[in-house]
Amino acid sequence: MRILVTGGAGFIGSHLIDRLMEANHEVLCLDNFFTGHKRNIQHWFGNPRFELIRHDITEEIRLEVDQIYHLACPASPVHYQYNPVKTSKTNFLGTLHMLGLAKRIQARFLLASTSEVYGDPDVHPQTEDYRGNVNTIGIRSCYDEGKRVAETLAFDYHRQNGVDIRVARIFNTYGPRMQENDGRVVSNFVVQALQGNPLTVYGDGSQTRSFCYASDLVEGLMRLMNGDSQGPINLGNPDEYTILELAQTIQKMINPDAEVQFKPLPQDDPRRRKPDITRAKTALGWSPTVPLEIGLQKTIDDFRARLSAATPSAPAPSAVS
Repeated sequence: MRILVTGGAGFIGSHLIDRLMEANHEVLCLDNFFTGHKRNIQHWFGNPRFELIRHDITEEIRLEVDQIYHLACPASPVHYQYNPVKTSKTNFLGTLHMLGLAKRIQARFLLASTSEVYGDPDVHPQTEDYRGNVNTIGIRSCYDEGKRVAETLAFDYHRQNGVDIRVARIFNTYGPRMQENDGRVVSNFVVQALQGNPLTVYGDGSQTRSFCYASDLVEGLMRLMNGDSQGPINLGNPDEYTILELAQTIQKMINPDAEVQFKPLPQDDPRRRKPDITRAKTALGWSPTVPLEIGLQKTIDDFRARLSAATPSAPAPSAVS
């Protein structure tokens, strides 16, 4: 098939492209490179089945494809709060344009939504039927509410125009190619530990998250796209860890002597987050397979290689004759 991946140069998008290319599809990667990076996809440059398009999805584009994986949007608080109006536009206008494209060319459309639609949940673990507890005017709402309206658009395009949609609600995902400065908890801890800095825990570290390795998530996305279920479907790892437990695990793996530093909790930071993946297991036959420590080791190795490549080595001593 001919497949479009918006946000394809990003962390998750580039791993998805790898799988699609390995399956011999034609792949169009569309990215404006706000948070994506060419290094994530450069190994496909020159392949006749791969095409890179630099484009911002807040502007319309006309293409011919069979499937659209719509992943384009900054996904970490540091990035989506940098320009919150742009984040809202990306979620609303970008999704509107991609759904309009899917309608015109009769392509199947998958929206990468998020567990953030549940906000700071009152229900635990979160099922797809839970409607969420989101602060509509908070500093995270450009992303949280943005994804909620993106889901609204997807289902309205389906009901009104017959667009063939799929909606995935993605929980915390980690793995190689995460950005060093994205402010997400895994990348923060790994980079801090590798650089010999204190690991920053916000609040008392008792808030919980679930961590899904990138390859597991991509498998879930592809099963959703090619299956019969519209969703929304939670895709995430149901193993739940406190942030302090994660910090201590990474500390042990990289630098047992690293200090753990506590700072005030940011506004609207969810207290608990864990997916109920019953629907994914039933409808997709999907559940995560990569244990946390194995995924973390691969992530640490990737960060270590990139950080050492970015650090200029000391000049070699001059030879003495």
